Amino acid sequence: MAQGDTSMTTLQANIVRAAAAVKNSSALLVCAGAGMGVDSGLPDFRGPEGLWKAYPPLKKRGLTLPSISTPHWFEDDPAFAWGFFGHRMNLYNATTPHGGFNILRRWGGNMKLGHAVYTSNIDGHFQRAGFAEELVEECHGSLQFLQCCQISRPGTQECPKSEEIWPADNGVRLEVDEATLNAKTPLPSCPGCGGLSRPNVLMFMDDTWVPDRTEMQGKLVDAFIDKMLGAKEAFVVVEIGAGLAVPTVRMKSEYTVRQGNGTLIRINPREPEVPGNGDHVSLAIGGLDALQRIDAILESSAR
Repeated sequence: MAQGDTSMTTLQANIVRAAAAVKNSSALLVCAGAGMGVDSGLPDFRGPEGLWKAYPPLKKRGLTLPSISTPHWFEDDPAFAWGFFGHRMNLYNATTPHGGFNILRRWGGNMKLGHAVYTSNIDGHFQRAGFAEELVEECHGSLQFLQCCQISRPGTQECPKSEEIWPADNGVRLEVDEATLNAKTPLPSCPGCGGLSRPNVLMFMDDTWVPDRTEMQGKLVDAFIDKMLGAKEAFVVVEIGAGLAVPTVRMKSEYTVRQGNGTLIRINPREPEVPGNGDHVSLAIGGLDALQRIDAILESSAR
């Protein structure tokens, strides 16, 4: 048998194992990283080349994702800061979440204990795909919400809304010059002081992020996980597109399955390795492809 045939046989066997884990579970935790959005048509920012392909002006300036995703830009060059984040906001709002979101929501909706989501994505696509707000934890915040840039500091006048968060959906759509990545004025402002606002997103070297919304989400998702673990029944963690560069999502997946009778299904075409001695399932393919293949087996067995 050729090596390629062996790989395909192993992949199919793992898809069958994944389907069995979903079928036999009483609860579902979805853990999603940036790779979840690739099948919706969102750009892959893995490494500088991925970012620079999507944003050539950043390549000209030698900026990587960590160096552009820092709050100092909103103070030093607000038009450039909002050009990058505003372009992403426009892109996320114009993109339709792929069919894998609906597959996951259906699986979780059919389970006795239900489902929840833990994601590092800031696009708001789980909510747009129909997941209830109280079932989603966005650990890095969301581009769908804003906060004031003016956080109380010694010697500065305090904004009455400096610790507040508000939705970005009331008419916030920025015009961005794609040649320079500068946003055109007016830039989003704070309703409390009239100064500049920023996305409620946890950036690199960010000591001014307002975490209240994410912390509330975390309490609700943790309560679901406690209920799931307390039931002492089989559950499944489906992790999609979460890499090792920022391992927050992978750590959440692995920690959760270690606490109880859980199976991890790790879907990642580049970094699919799973911990343990064969209890978990590795699928080295794209997210939508994997979910559709698993779902086809579940649908066939239900007939």
